[in-house]
Amino acid sequence: MNALRSCAYVGTVVHKRLEPRRHAFSYRVFALCLDVDEIAEVSRRLRLFSRGRFNLMSFHDADHGDGSATDIATHIRKVFDGAGLGSFGARVELVCYPRLFGYVFNPLSVYFGRDTQGRLGAIAYEVSNTLGERRSYVIPVSPDRSDDASVIAQHCDKQLYVSPFTGPSGSYGFHIVPPGETVVLGVDFREEGRPVLKTHFRGTRRPLGDGAIAGLLLRHPLMTLKIMAAIHLQAARLWLKGVPIRTYHASPRYAVTTVAAPSSE
Repeated sequence: MNALRSCAYVGTVVHKRLEPRRHAFSYRVFALCLDVDEIAEVSRRLRLFSRGRFNLMSFHDADHGDGSATDIATHIRKVFDGAGLGSFGARVELVCYPRLFGYVFNPLSVYFGRDTQGRLGAIAYEVSNTLGERRSYVIPVSPDRSDDASVIAQHCDKQLYVSPFTGPSGSYGFHIVPPGETVVLGVDFREEGRPVLKTHFRGTRRPLGDGAIAGLLLRHPLMTLKIMAAIHLQAARLWLKGVPIRTYHASPRYAVTTVAAPSSE
């Protein structure tokens, strides 16, 4: 039996607010890195992981993309096709939090798209807010990268309401090390060119199996609930520090933004 390509990454999430008040926190988490064509196989092989039904750990297609039950592999390839990046749908890896005991919230899920030669050429950043709204930012990867260990730097304008402490406009700067022995997912947020927020997840690869899942659940039994609790707790702390609350601006339930590659000229 061939080894699973899918795996877990264990590490730390760090958040830093720079304006208008300094505030920082971190916590230990793990994420899954799922080959989107292998999810059904992972579910068949493992007793503690299921697709589309309750288990100690599970993956539901409806937790991603447009929220429908569409197979996530079909969905993300359609997204890449729509962005003119269909050739990089040959193999797609999704880094996300799984459902634990039936619950999950993914502030950010990231899809890595490769061509038939294994070259990384497209990344989709799927951002979700606590109101059930979601947007995917699809950005091509420069072909000039030397290897998968090098940091990928990408940018796009913010187009989804995320936090009551940020305004309707701004920009994201992503710094990424693709899945390998380690993975790094970093996001900087700027308003009017000023750095406001910095966050990143850095994780180390772990093989995916029932023993590994049991160990992860023993060390992080309420991780997905902790993520949502941390969002609200840190929001309360920001409010107590006097950070002003901005007006909510409605966003579509799901939308896709295609970001053009920067000009080399």
